[in-house]
Amino acid sequence: PVMETILKRDRNRNILRFVRTAPCRACGGTRLGPRARSVSVHGYDIAALAALQLDELGAILQGLPFSPAERVIAGPIVSEVQKQVGVLSALGLGYLSADRDSTTLSGGESQRLRLAAQAGIALSGLICIFDEPSAGMHPHDARQVIGVLKGIRDRGNTVIVVEHDDAFMRHADWLIDIGPGPGLHGGEVLYNGPAHPLPAIPAETLRRSRTLSMLLEGESDTAPRAVRDDGGWLTVTGASARNLCRIDVAFRLRALNVVTGVSGAGKSALVHEVLGAGLEKKLEGQEGVPGGAVQIGGWEAIRKLISIDQSPIGRTPRSNPATYTGLFDPVRDLFARQEEAVSRGFGKGRFSFNTEGGRCESCEGAGYRQEGMHFLGTVEVPCETCEGRRFDRATLEVKVAGKSISEVLEMTVEEAIGFFTGEEKILRILHTLDSLGLGYLTLGQRSSTLSGGEAQRIKLATELARPAPGHTLYLLDEPTTGLHDADVQVLLQALERLVEQGHTVILVEHHHAVIRAADHVNDLGPGSGRHGGQLVYAGAPAGLEDCPDSLTGQALRERREVLEPKA
Repeated sequence: PVMETILKRDRNRNILRFVRTAPCRACGGTRLGPRARSVSVHGYDIAALAALQLDELGAILQGLPFSPAERVIAGPIVSEVQKQVGVLSALGLGYLSADRDSTTLSGGESQRLRLAAQAGIALSGLICIFDEPSAGMHPHDARQVIGVLKGIRDRGNTVIVVEHDDAFMRHADWLIDIGPGPGLHGGEVLYNGPAHPLPAIPAETLRRSRTLSMLLEGESDTAPRAVRDDGGWLTVTGASARNLCRIDVAFRLRALNVVTGVSGAGKSALVHEVLGAGLEKKLEGQEGVPGGAVQIGGWEAIRKLISIDQSPIGRTPRSNPATYTGLFDPVRDLFARQEEAVSRGFGKGRFSFNTEGGRCESCEGAGYRQEGMHFLGTVEVPCETCEGRRFDRATLEVKVAGKSISEVLEMTVEEAIGFFTGEEKILRILHTLDSLGLGYLTLGQRSSTLSGGEAQRIKLATELARPAPGHTLYLLDEPTTGLHDADVQVLLQALERLVEQGHTVILVEHHHAVIRAADHVNDLGPGSGRHGGQLVYAGAPAGLEDCPDSLTGQALRERREVLEPKA
């Protein structure tokens, strides 16, 4: 059976090399049957209207020549559509079409769509909580979101925002800073008071709070790094996916590259749909046009492609940092070598909560049960048999240095580093997680509780812990999502180590510190949708601020003026 599974997997992989995605011939990609498409309103069927950009949709609906009888029926519908289009346009999403596949949306676009659903509710007396609404957003788009949040507040609502972006902090009415560090090193309220103007802050609090220090004292740019030796170029000629206007783009090999631009400028299309898809075909030996480009050059120097996004690290709550990174395998090996396990005949499989044998069968290794509450939904309660420890009593009696397998999963990465002294295979993965600022995570933390930024850094740690086969190209999509400025510096150090080892890194990113730390910047725009897709600037980050057509350069200039260190 194992051999059959392997052969079937390899056979499917070989077949998928020749599979191509194309619009349905029957419906033309509209996903609607002929009856639905046969109904039209003044010459427009529903598929034609859904394919329009939202800005165009609002203008066309406004100008349709409805008769008085038609307006009785269509008036309320058109009014509601225009209301929603207005909210989306105010959030900078007017370039999207109504039929856009949600899987093609960036993290910032998805976040703003969720925000639009709340902003369109004309209610007051609500408490609205937003978790990092700036995630994946360009500073130009963030200003629009701040305006929408203020509009929700002005309707008589209370708005609570969890944020790292200093622009949101400066426009807030009240600021709560929690720290000083992550995980066990945090949880303390360092400041709770008005955001502007900030009162006099005690020196000790200012020393412990990176947030308050930045807001009060500004920031200084780090000294410019020495220019790296020319390692060659990776070129894309005639990129035309989505709104890209057949542009020619170059990336420096063995260097840190950043692709910038407002949301909808074409960044993800260039990096993932053109470059990533094209290189994957090239490395697999496939023929044909690579991913929406006329040609990709310089790819022969690359041995491996690793694309890391913000999708969850597992499809079920059973997935956690220990299982995803492969850390749990050597940990289970260690428990299986203990004298107590050997005497009882416990093998490695006994210490898995995904298979029968050593797991708690009452909860099937989940550690909790879901209780239906009828119309109130489901509630998770700890398993009464194992009390949330996932394993049966006999398995928990096997211990390493006094700790059971369940207690090991409850350790943070920092605690585990001190616990597994001498276990090199385990420590290699733990040190990699810690070097990316994830020392506060517990090994058994459920994947469903991880942020997009944490999931992406866990994926990066998994790759970094493996020996690279040669020159590797890393593609990352907004890895600073959910990170404080202090954590961004830790991430930059890890990326710098990759480049120093001879690899190439390409990021889609908006964060000012990452842009300024890059070796090469490609800025797309100047606007979104049909107003984007052009290469606005290409070169060193120092020259981006001087580019008059770049909204990214404008944001960097404004930030420098606002956060200029005080004398």
